[in-house]
Amino acid sequence: MTKQLKADIALFLVTIGWGASFILTKSSLTELSTFNFLAIRFFIAFAISSIIFIKDMKKTDKKSLRYGIILGLILYASFALQTMGLNYTSASKAAFITGFNVVLVPIFSTLMVKKIPNRKTILSVILAFIGIGMLSLNGSISRINIGDIYIFFAAIIFALYIIFVGKYTIDSKSVPLAVIQIGIVGFLSLVTSFIFESPVLPKANQVWINIFILSVVCTSGAYIVQSVAQKYTSPTHTALIYTAEPVFAAIFGYIIFREILSPRGMAGAALILSGMLITEVDIKALLKKKQKENEENLCIENQ
Repeated sequence: MTKQLKADIALFLVTIGWGASFILTKSSLTELSTFNFLAIRFFIAFAISSIIFIKDMKKTDKKSLRYGIILGLILYASFALQTMGLNYTSASKAAFITGFNVVLVPIFSTLMVKKIPNRKTILSVILAFIGIGMLSLNGSISRINIGDIYIFFAAIIFALYIIFVGKYTIDSKSVPLAVIQIGIVGFLSLVTSFIFESPVLPKANQVWINIFILSVVCTSGAYIVQSVAQKYTSPTHTALIYTAEPVFAAIFGYIIFREILSPRGMAGAALILSGMLITEVDIKALLKKKQKENEENLCIENQ
């Protein structure tokens, strides 16, 4: 198994957690305001990460600190807009609009990093994007509200975040890079909450459970894995893997709320997975390998 394949598998597992995050976040926002929720989530994630990786954190260098702060600012902007948007729009719309970053990453990569995606990747992105639409939308978008606009800009910023992670993780220490940015998001969220909100601690046990899962699995674990994994895979690959988010959002929606996937939704999920397989599997190499095996078998039979 190659390092890139291991990295892609790790990012795929991250995507499963993020698929659940839409539902867990939406549920938590019934009791907590936007930045109050983000502050608790990211401070818990920062504390857990710092304790577990205390040895790595002691080795933090200036470059990792600088890059971590930059990534933290970008991540804060993305999460702030996305979480505000979830107050006004549905989880399915949020998943679809967030998925727009899949299209933006190759475009931004071309402009910023000068990495032009090949035709196979472009086809995969198109299939995945169509699939997200089929999976996430039960019908046409009748009207666009302020929540949709917030999440649209969050998707743009998150696309930039993916690219910058791919750029910065090469020259820095992966674990400190991830933990620092988590702490930055928590700190900025707390400051914002004190300025614009009246921060409180949640009372419902279910909200604490939601936050704990989001902190440990979807934040601490996810961003550390991403910082490490993106050393061995491209930003376009990363974005394409993340298109599976709505698939898992639908799965967790069924498990928690008994939401049933429509035939159209199933077709959309199939398109997303097809897009992922097209970019991950080298079809030509497989065909050549099969042809070579057939030729060798034929030679053996003739002997």
